[in-house]
Amino acid sequence: KMDDDDDVPQLSSHTLAALQEFYLEQQQREGMKTSQGFNQYSIGSVEEDWQLSQFWYSDETASCLAKEALLAAGKGGRIACVSAPSVYQKLKEQGGEDFSTCLLEYDRRFSVYGEEFIFYDYNHPLDLPENLLPQSFDIVIADPPYLSEECLQKTAETIKFLTKGKILLCTGAVMEEQAAKHLGVKMCKFIPKHSRNLANEFRCYVNYASGLD
Repeated sequence: KMDDDDDVPQLSSHTLAALQEFYLEQQQREGMKTSQGFNQYSIGSVEEDWQLSQFWYSDETASCLAKEALLAAGKGGRIACVSAPSVYQKLKEQGGEDFSTCLLEYDRRFSVYGEEFIFYDYNHPLDLPENLLPQSFDIVIADPPYLSEECLQKTAETIKFLTKGKILLCTGAVMEEQAAKHLGVKMCKFIPKHSRNLANEFRCYVNYASGLD
């Protein structure tokens, strides 16, 4: 009789050591986060998941977009970040009591942000909680996860439902025509940057007189 264990693939000792090292590093990183009074809102506190097509903005870009959103929303304004967690994190990091914000995002790791996190799947653009009232946000910042017309069109439904008027869209330069068609937004001069360089040229689009030109 053959030994049942024979057909279980064994990891080589080299792979095993590499794995252990990886887990150890991960634990140390997590440990550092807690011991240093880690800022849960800093960009990179949740690491990018490329399978979800996630690419975080550079610190400068996130700051610039957060400032623009605050200006556009005005005092006491409401800002919705749709699939744009690094802008949400920047807004929270800047603090200030005179605005409110929420994050609509597919990645449930961001649920650490409590009630301001709203699970969002662009395939169901209007499947939103009842307390998110139509046209209740002074500005909506959106960064659709995929460069496809379908993704933009569905995200646009969400944006139009949420915004009182102002829209700040971040997406590829190739989407310029579709962005105009679905949201009536025009490309700004400001060039958003990511913490890792993307292959596709990325741009910002607005439908109001912004500070991004």
